[in-house]
Amino acid sequence: MGKIKRKLKKIRIHHEGTDQILYGGIGLVLVALLLWFGIDSKIPFGLFCVVFGTIYCIVLNFYRCPIRYFPSEDTDKIVVAPADGRIVVIEEVEENTYFHDRRLMISIFMSLWNVHANWFPVDGVVKFVKHFNGNFHKAWLPKASEENEHADIMLTTPDGQDVLCRQIAGAVARRIVTYAKEGEDCYIDEHLGFIKLGSRVDVFLPIGSEVCVKMGQSTTGDQTVLAKLP
Repeated sequence: MGKIKRKLKKIRIHHEGTDQILYGGIGLVLVALLLWFGIDSKIPFGLFCVVFGTIYCIVLNFYRCPIRYFPSEDTDKIVVAPADGRIVVIEEVEENTYFHDRRLMISIFMSLWNVHANWFPVDGVVKFVKHFNGNFHKAWLPKASEENEHADIMLTTPDGQDVLCRQIAGAVARRIVTYAKEGEDCYIDEHLGFIKLGSRVDVFLPIGSEVCVKMGQSTTGDQTVLAKLP
């Protein structure tokens, strides 16, 4: 089944960061003006601009949300990276929460410097969405997948294969936002959700899927092909 055409939102700065960027920017300008006009020495003003200007740029970088389209209209059997980051796990695991059999797990660790928007890895339908409270281990640790706070999104492809996408909170990131809704159609190029600060996304695929990435490889959300379904 070819990809259904749809109108996509064009977001340059992700809406999850709109308030922080707006009010933070206003606050920085006000403090800078007070330092410039209220103190004879310009050293405090200069130090403030350098330190907090750098922090503000880091925040802007974190909330950036580039416009992306998968380069091919043919997405049958294709699994794309749901996030920017680095491949930290490629292995077969026993998945006993939903599938009760072996699955191929591919995990992407997202650092502070990565785009933190998440994309749907496959075309299909959202079967269910579940949120679980938990710990906040470092996201790259194996136990983070099951023990950390996470959101599970089960997707069913047009040919009936189930793919589980798991958003995982890290040691710093403690807010997972999931836009996926049960029963809705989902498509590559659309946002699945957003995770604040360093975090991780796991994808569970059927055994027999053809892996298209390798350990340590950098990924680009909605662009890098993780695997091809059997």
